[in-house]
Amino acid sequence: MRPITVRPGQEGSLRVTQVPEPPPEAGAVLVQGLALGICGTDREIAVGEYGWAPDGRDELVLGHESLGRVLEAPHGAGVAAGDLVVGIVRRPDPVPCECCAAGRFDLCRNGRYTERGIKSLDGYGSERWRIEPDYAVRVDPRLERVGVLMEPTSVVAKAWEVAADALERAYVPPRTALVTGDGPIGLLAALIAVQRGLDVHVLDVVTEGPKPRLVRDLGATYHTGEIADIGVEPDVVLECTGVGELVFDAIAATAAPGVVCLTGVSPAGRRIGIDAGALNRTMVLENDAVIGSVNAHRRHYEQAADVLAAADDGWLEGLITRRVPLDDCAAAFEKGGDDIKAVVEL
Repeated sequence: MRPITVRPGQEGSLRVTQVPEPPPEAGAVLVQGLALGICGTDREIAVGEYGWAPDGRDELVLGHESLGRVLEAPHGAGVAAGDLVVGIVRRPDPVPCECCAAGRFDLCRNGRYTERGIKSLDGYGSERWRIEPDYAVRVDPRLERVGVLMEPTSVVAKAWEVAADALERAYVPPRTALVTGDGPIGLLAALIAVQRGLDVHVLDVVTEGPKPRLVRDLGATYHTGEIADIGVEPDVVLECTGVGELVFDAIAATAAPGVVCLTGVSPAGRRIGIDAGALNRTMVLENDAVIGSVNAHRRHYEQAADVLAAADDGWLEGLITRRVPLDDCAAAFEKGGDDIKAVVEL
């Protein structure tokens, strides 16, 4: 069996190798890998900036944006041979903390969780993989070409859930949403906002190519430039870039009482100047809320399945801008100019 492996912490170690079939103790459900989405986290692991191998090993099987077809499953597993499935990424910590003990491993308090293809557990970047039944989520058969988008959609589904909880403080339902960033997460965030019936605006720097077109095809409005220049005061902002200046501009731009949900991870070490007093004054006097969100629980995967099933197939296909075969998987880790989502076909 052939997986994509790396040696975490070692740049240039990405390769396709040969390993034994996954053992039954790895999970009762055996899956044929179909596709693997590549994101920024995978690229960081591939260049040695991130990632942990399983205990006692030097190599990690990459991949957390999965799609596969069930080959074998025990009775009562919730999935059966022939089903399309994706695998949930995170597993609870062994202690467990209060959140993990309650099944909310996406909110782990002590950081001892593990993650398939990222932290101490082999991922889904393999011709075959095994998974525990509780962590396998069925995908609509119609979504075979785009079901690999499930994991990033689950992250956005959780972000919208978090934002919606905060928005319930206001008596007036939200009408306007701003999404900053038009990568896969930003575009999927805009998709959910449109499905929720909001007036949706997307801000990024590119002026041509597939991204502005995909935003317009949703019925949303695409902007470039500064947040202050777009002409709306959003009730909710989903910040999907991690760009420091943009984060603070978003916090200052909301209507009152506004909500900003942060999903982009900012690089450390970059300093910017802000008027902290003015920002604090605005947030307090307008009852604003700023919330961070990462990872996803099983219910967010199920919400993501509903989002994808309700979306236009052609629009979802437009998010996948490159498909490469397993033997050429290294090409998927090279960022192209018009790339949105690169996928390795397993």
